[in-house]
Amino acid sequence: MNVMSGTYYWPATFPDPPSYPQLEGDLECDVLIVGGGSSSSQCAYYLADSGLKVVVIEKGKIGGGSTSSNTALIQYSGEKMFTNLANSFGKKYITRHLTLLQEAINHIEAAASATEIDCEFTRRDSLYSASCSEDVDTLRKEYEFLKEQGMNVDFLSKEEIEQKYPFSREAAIYSYGDGELNPFKFTHALMDHAARKGIKVFENTEMNGHHHDPKTNRIIVSTKNGHSISAGKVIFAAGYEGIDLKKEKLVSFVSTYTVTSKAVNDLSSWYNRTLLWETARPYIYLRTTADNRIIVGGLDDNTNKPSDRDSKLIHKRDKLVDEFNKMFPEIQFEPEYYLAAFYGGTADGLPIIGMYDEYPNSYFLLAFGDNGTVYSQMLAKIIADDIVKGSSPDLELYLQNRPHAGKN
Repeated sequence: MNVMSGTYYWPATFPDPPSYPQLEGDLECDVLIVGGGSSSSQCAYYLADSGLKVVVIEKGKIGGGSTSSNTALIQYSGEKMFTNLANSFGKKYITRHLTLLQEAINHIEAAASATEIDCEFTRRDSLYSASCSEDVDTLRKEYEFLKEQGMNVDFLSKEEIEQKYPFSREAAIYSYGDGELNPFKFTHALMDHAARKGIKVFENTEMNGHHHDPKTNRIIVSTKNGHSISAGKVIFAAGYEGIDLKKEKLVSFVSTYTVTSKAVNDLSSWYNRTLLWETARPYIYLRTTADNRIIVGGLDDNTNKPSDRDSKLIHKRDKLVDEFNKMFPEIQFEPEYYLAAFYGGTADGLPIIGMYDEYPNSYFLLAFGDNGTVYSQMLAKIIADDIVKGSSPDLELYLQNRPHAGKN
């Protein structure tokens, strides 16, 4: 899959990351993780102390896929509001989902602290604003739901927003304790941590076939360089490219765009350097970085053709810069990196752990949606628990055939 194009900021922040050898022989393992991005590294992190023999294979370089285009706003709220999710799945179901998302953010922070590489994790508050007056009532209901669940949130009026920011919105939910990080460094940090614990990592090792051996109940994976890996369990954590292996009817793709500025001298007009996003569809979102750059993304486009996506890059870049300038006229925004990428979402608003009859002993980690890093952390832990402990009480919440529960 042609996932993205353009220029990439995150790899430039870590030009000499750890590297790993190519697989040069046949192997046996308890768990094979296919993929070398964020989802893969999060699985490896959770399995690092399991006592199991774990192998990771990546067809290119670690972090070289969509991880490099991930903007890594670490939030529990997503594009589909929890009030809407509760209508689809039931209040009890979504209350548990919300709890797991909060735990995942805490686990991301703990993982970032436990590794040798600085992931630039920082707690940030979020402002989720109403893009028009018609969205205020819906936003207030979302706030009331979050407040009922014990979330640390405020509901800001137009006047309160104007007191804090140089722009105006009709209303907003102000959430405390979200975060941001460098996804490229985070992926390398977790993979490095896992490798130090004994997990075998191989780069430039592409899978080109696999089958289930019913006699041994093991999965046999073959690689393009002529070797085979026999595994008890396989986790397919290849991001969007996993869809090339197994089509999932709940998943669809659009195109999204991102522009990163040069370093900015003065961010004092940006209250608390808050993560910013809005109710409009398509929407834009904003964050800052550890070296005082600004990332603006969004303006999604309903095309899944790489040529169409890429042809709009310069126009979308300029539009994103214009939108930023309307919000922060005092900040000088000079674009340095900009990209176009596919963005995967799910029809019902929840990420997916795919477990299919035609792929025995296998998990597909499909952390699709606007909170991909948080979803990946959550799903990686559930899968690791299911492998190590034999079960996870939360697995059924995210299976591809999860029921749409009645309201409760």
